[in-house]
Amino acid sequence: MKLSRRMLGVALGAVVATGMATSAWAQRATQELSSESVIETIKQDGVIRIGLTLFVPWSMRDKNGDLIGFELDVGRKLAEDMEVEVEFVPTAWDGIIPALVSSNFDVIISGMSVTAQRNLTINFTDPYAYSGLAILVNKELTDGMSRDDLNSPDVTFTARRGATPASVIAKAFPDANLLLFDEDGASTQEVLNGNAHATMASQPTPNREAGRNPETLMVMEGELFDPRGEAFGLRKGDADAMNFFNNWIAQNWRSGWLKERHNYWFATEEWADQVAQ
Repeated sequence: MKLSRRMLGVALGAVVATGMATSAWAQRATQELSSESVIETIKQDGVIRIGLTLFVPWSMRDKNGDLIGFELDVGRKLAEDMEVEVEFVPTAWDGIIPALVSSNFDVIISGMSVTAQRNLTINFTDPYAYSGLAILVNKELTDGMSRDDLNSPDVTFTARRGATPASVIAKAFPDANLLLFDEDGASTQEVLNGNAHATMASQPTPNREAGRNPETLMVMEGELFDPRGEAFGLRKGDADAMNFFNNWIAQNWRSGWLKERHNYWFATEEWADQVAQ
């Protein structure tokens, strides 16, 4: 009996020792993974670098040349909550994902919708905003036309290069011509000038442009195209950053802050006098 108890004690001791070793290994592994996270880099540098592309009302410059918009509010609130400074890095849309992968900045916060193709290259957080696409048309050029009529070689669409509307137009209206530009403003201007029949953009941009130019522009009726969430873009494999950003987004959804800021920039034009027309 004594021998059996001694053997049992040895066995239990081995189990405890193994458990402690496993726990220590797991702790070290967790610390190593955490230390490689962009969150630790941000904390050490005291600044979060955010990549974005300028397009109204997500990100734009006011009359003084300063950056304003929904994404700027999000980025500044995020930096404030992290107790670090913020640096915004304006980047061309078609190069913004390669720039993130190359570590030109820490995170994309630029109204980027989640797509399977983009997800092959980067990771996405939970959505922090939602939107859908509407068609903005030149009234004179599309007089009497339906949505189906737009799918014609005689029709020209415009869109921002590399953005979601460009791929949606190509898929929904494959027979139409598609002109690509570097800026949303240039795409809309072509329709306004009568050089193109239609463009497509996330609401409320089409409604706002039609309201400013009611004689020339109109939003074509119908369901929104490609309704989806917009998320932060992260480099792959950073579970620590994903956890932090998702928790930040969830907290600011619950508090109503994200909804309030989104409504200000997308459901009102109280900010319009800050921007050169």
